[in-house]
Amino acid sequence: MKITFPHMGNAYIGAKAVIEDCGIEVIVPPKCSKKTLELGTKYSPETICLPLKINIGNYIESIKKGADTIIITGSTGPCRFGLYSVVEEEILRDLGYDVKFLVIDAFEKNDNSLLNQFSKLKSKQKINVLTSFLKGKKIIIMADRLTTLSNRKRAYTNNKREIDKIMDDYRDQIYHSKGSNKIIEIIKKTNEKLLSIKEDNTKDVLEIGIVGEIFTVIEPFVNLEVERKLGYFDVLVHRYHSPSTWIENHMSIKALFGGSLEREILKEARKYFKTLVGGHGRETVGSSIMYAKKKYDGIIQIYPFGCMPEIVAASVLPSVSKEYNIPIMTLIVDEMTGEAGYITRIEAFVDLLRKRKEQVNNGKIVSRS
Repeated sequence: MKITFPHMGNAYIGAKAVIEDCGIEVIVPPKCSKKTLELGTKYSPETICLPLKINIGNYIESIKKGADTIIITGSTGPCRFGLYSVVEEEILRDLGYDVKFLVIDAFEKNDNSLLNQFSKLKSKQKINVLTSFLKGKKIIIMADRLTTLSNRKRAYTNNKREIDKIMDDYRDQIYHSKGSNKIIEIIKKTNEKLLSIKEDNTKDVLEIGIVGEIFTVIEPFVNLEVERKLGYFDVLVHRYHSPSTWIENHMSIKALFGGSLEREILKEARKYFKTLVGGHGRETVGSSIMYAKKKYDGIIQIYPFGCMPEIVAASVLPSVSKEYNIPIMTLIVDEMTGEAGYITRIEAFVDLLRKRKEQVNNGKIVSRS
């Protein structure tokens, strides 16, 4: 058995560590690239959402390296992601690839639960499912915190390329490492390197919240490295979505008893949404309201072309912007998105926020929030 999985932010780091600890070979897909997107676009339905196309590209690149089993999370509700595993398996079979899919849902009493699917892995050694899961969870949390730290350092330091080099070296080391202990060691050493970078606290740093469809928000290639780009404009980025928050919201004891951050966000969105709209549409609106209440300078919504839940959310955000007096920009991405125009829009938005902040500080704009 040789296992692979799609790239989705830092999720692959925890998955790689846990599966390797079980003595199973892992084929990590190459970093998402133009080639990945071209492969996925070539063999996927034209009108399907961008994340599926990236997934197909990831799988083909991994299968060519020997992968025979694919692990992917499941989903329910009015979003096409719930059908990904079925559609993707059919696409790969039509291409002549004989691979097995393991679909992992949240903690539920069904055959697709985490515990049931994990037990199907043909490990070379005895698996302690709970211990393995907790270690993987720890690694994902550590990896997400490292990303958050790198975003802060990039916003506040003068030598931003040094942050990029540290993070690029870190990801290269993770790719070539094996097992959870080695990965934890790499994360800790990288964290020390980032902490040693001096910050310039005299910088006029803006704070922007990133909202939108989860895959697009957390996978750097898909959003054209928006967090890095904003860091170069002295912007401190925060996003609600991350692999660690997904785990906390769907695979934790706290979530089972209704204490997750997701519930707080959905409560904020209740004014605009009385029911489920699919995907993370309600979370987009709810987290936007939370960012506005926390006095962020602006919000950027990012989603793939044709994503119905985010289209619904985008129709509501102008009302949120007006009511809470916060600028909101929407970016839509697909395989045709050009980086030059993307950067121009981001730069213009940041200039608007900086000018607006200056006017607020000078008393020319009165905040209604």
